[in-house]
Amino acid sequence: MRILILGGDGFCGWPSALHLSAHGHQVTIADSFVRRRIDDDLGVQSLTPISSLAERVSAWEEVTGREIDVAEFDLAHDYDALTDLLTVLRPEVIVHFAEQRAAPYSMKSPSLKRYTVDNNLNATHNLLAAVVATGLDAHVVHLGTMGVYGYESVPVDLPEGYLTVSYPDRDGHLHTRDILYPTSPGSVYHLTKSLDQLLFQFYARNDGVRITDLHQGIVWGTQTDETALDSRLINRFDYDGDFGTVLNRFLVQAALGHPLTVHGTGGQTRAFINIRDTVRCIRLAAESGADVQGRVRVMNQVTETHRVSDLAYLVAQTVGARISAVSNPRAEADENQLSARNDHLLGLGLEPTRLASGLLHESVEIAQKYAARVDVSRIPCTSYWNRDRRTSAQEHAHE
Repeated sequence: MRILILGGDGFCGWPSALHLSAHGHQVTIADSFVRRRIDDDLGVQSLTPISSLAERVSAWEEVTGREIDVAEFDLAHDYDALTDLLTVLRPEVIVHFAEQRAAPYSMKSPSLKRYTVDNNLNATHNLLAAVVATGLDAHVVHLGTMGVYGYESVPVDLPEGYLTVSYPDRDGHLHTRDILYPTSPGSVYHLTKSLDQLLFQFYARNDGVRITDLHQGIVWGTQTDETALDSRLINRFDYDGDFGTVLNRFLVQAALGHPLTVHGTGGQTRAFINIRDTVRCIRLAAESGADVQGRVRVMNQVTETHRVSDLAYLVAQTVGARISAVSNPRAEADENQLSARNDHLLGLGLEPTRLASGLLHESVEIAQKYAARVDVSRIPCTSYWNRDRRTSAQEHAHE
């Protein structure tokens, strides 16, 4: 299939592009390289030294003989470049990664809150409008987040996107329908993903756009079978407080002999998935587009759930580390329970990678190899959700 990957230079986009190419698909990457510029703005770098995209695709062709084409433009603000590319390429699948992906970064300042909304919503809407305008029957695969569900402790397995509700009409007759599961976003980033859902619902109903929305858990690990083929293909590894996901941050801390910093009680339960499973899920979703008709297909792209404190203990026991509690910068409950269904992806053949595997050691080995690139001062999260959380952190620091 002809597959366009928007945001294909990023943490999930790059390994997904390689995985799809390795399975015989004709892949084109479009990216504005804004994620690389954010590193410069923050004064931090990927733990792993990542090559330029031009060097990456050249190395991929050298190693495998497979070509990946590249287009550079800003999806959120260059609509004409998008429609021109769609008209020429006529992709059968469009994988949409081109959104600002970090909750802490989205809460860092008023300007970054505005940037996250501007970039994410414009990017998604430009894509949907362009698909309709160009007359494409392309299957849109979007990387969403489990965070749209919120983190309440309702004793229910979160369904895949929809909740069946019943209600009486004015005459007392009972009606039943499926609605999008009520969202409860915990950050501006999560808010944009919640709003994405409404855009998808409208364009699927109004224009018949075929859409799969993948509600992904927190990704851990960095390498896939494809990125491990050559050092020039290595994936980025974020460890800083803004973009580093919790398990990757723990693994870097363990590799450096730094305490594993657990926010608050560590009682928050989160959903997780390994990067190897992420790329498999993207391929399974892309290759099953014929199954998508009518309403948006929602899949929970998760393989397991863990409390943050249990996760820290697992890492500490596996690789040797100590645990330190710090003030929680997020406005959230001290504890929650979380369980989610992932029937769709299991039904498509996903065989989950579990945390207890040797991949934890692989990630620590990568962290140790590139330890000289770590700026320890950038590990803590300094983006606070509100004034109360900032004040609490300041008081905690002076205790």
